Amino acid sequence: MYNNQKKVIARIRGGLGNQLFCYAAARRLALFNNAELVIDDITGFLRDTKYRRHYELDRFHISARKAAPYERMEPFERYRRGIAKVIARKKPFSERKYIEENGTGFDCRLLNLEIKQSVYLDGLWQDERYFSDIEDIIRKDFTFIEPVDSENKSIAELIKKHENPVSIHIRWFEKPQSKSDAIPFYQYYVKAIEHIKSKIQSPCFFVFSDYIEHLADLTEKLDKYILVNINNNRENMAYADMWLMSLCRHHIYANSIFSSFSWWGAWLGKKQNRISTNIYSLV
Repeated sequence: MYNNQKKVIARIRGGLGNQLFCYAAARRLALFNNAELVIDDITGFLRDTKYRRHYELDRFHISARKAAPYERMEPFERYRRGIAKVIARKKPFSERKYIEENGTGFDCRLLNLEIKQSVYLDGLWQDERYFSDIEDIIRKDFTFIEPVDSENKSIAELIKKHENPVSIHIRWFEKPQSKSDAIPFYQYYVKAIEHIKSKIQSPCFFVFSDYIEHLADLTEKLDKYILVNINNNRENMAYADMWLMSLCRHHIYANSIFSSFSWWGAWLGKKQNRISTNIYSLV
């Protein structure tokens, strides 16, 4: 049982992939300190006016409770949070009550941080090392509550039917405005597909994208590779795409420096002898 005097209050934010990273790092910190994990599922999305993202971790078997208003620093949350950050930055890392991620690099200080009371954890923490030593626990927490609609179930059966299903994740950070925008890093995907084909026999490619209707030119040129386009999950059903991706044996990550959605889709599947191809491996 955790120490009732200690809490790790995790501020969840970003898209689904980032939310999983936020949770995983906080889960590990709470376990290390025998502390209660509390989820702030609201404040991280209040000012996300551009992408209008929302909390999506209810699609997994996560048991941590949601934060009460006072644990979210309400009322006047924005101002109180700002003050907490200023105070924390003036103290040594080990004495801070508000732990804010500094940059995007791995911060090893978080792994051995001993907390004495409640702390706020605010950051994306996009590195497997923040939770690699509790991998089994994270995998259990991130068991999907599977979709029950017929369309997703039928796609899942199709994926399972193939010996070598391969997910291709094509990520748009902005809605394409012209035909020329509709083929992002075309050569990257051609090269990735050829790489997969050189390693395995009879691959079947399943394409996942947030704007799949803009991929006609790309998929027409690649149809000889047996492509199946997944075009049924939007917004609050993004988790269903991640679930379907996790059912694939091999993976081609999105054409970006790092796509947390692609990464989790592959990690949550973790099939034996899998091949995961990203923009780094093809350089």
